[in-house]
Amino acid sequence: MNTPEKTIKYADKKGIIREWVESILIAFILAMVIRTFVVQAFKIPTGSMRPTLLEGDIILVNKFIYGAKVPFTDIRLPKISDLKRGDVIVFIYPENPKKDFIKRLIALPGDIVEIKNGTIFINNQPQLDPMFSQRFYYNRGDFGEEGKRIIVPADSFFVLGDNSSSSQDSRYWGFVPYKNILGKALVIYWPPQRIRIIK
Repeated sequence: MNTPEKTIKYADKKGIIREWVESILIAFILAMVIRTFVVQAFKIPTGSMRPTLLEGDIILVNKFIYGAKVPFTDIRLPKISDLKRGDVIVFIYPENPKKDFIKRLIALPGDIVEIKNGTIFINNQPQLDPMFSQRFYYNRGDFGEEGKRIIVPADSFFVLGDNSSSSQDSRYWGFVPYKNILGKALVIYWPPQRIRIIK
């Protein structure tokens, strides 16, 4: 026969377990909301963005700045900022939706892109900002051939890796649709000696 003391202890244990389960569930839901709509960590798998990003760097990506995607739809939340030339962005690889890529945004919808003598030309103007001018861009792939001028379609973007000699990018497979954009790379947060804002 249960004494009142035993009943109280049993009720207390049940209450504590329920509190733990609720806390874990709330934490999980919050984590999923943050990961889906606010910020997400990504690990850099290759050297295509050297020297900006190295293999093994873990970065945080701002997912709400360009309007976060609602999962399993093409609906996006309102954006805070437009994509800008030079942004380092994470996106769904157009040729394999199971892969995420990270590259530097080079050209916007309607821009004319040409790679000439290692320099990027946008609308016939060489890009002299150090983020472009300090790198050599190779004429490779169907969209990066020497003498070829590419017009970026509406709602699409042209992206390149900072390590042009070792990057599968828009030169090879074309353009990134806006619907594939996941967010803007903000900071390297691991390893500790590499912590910095991504520019």
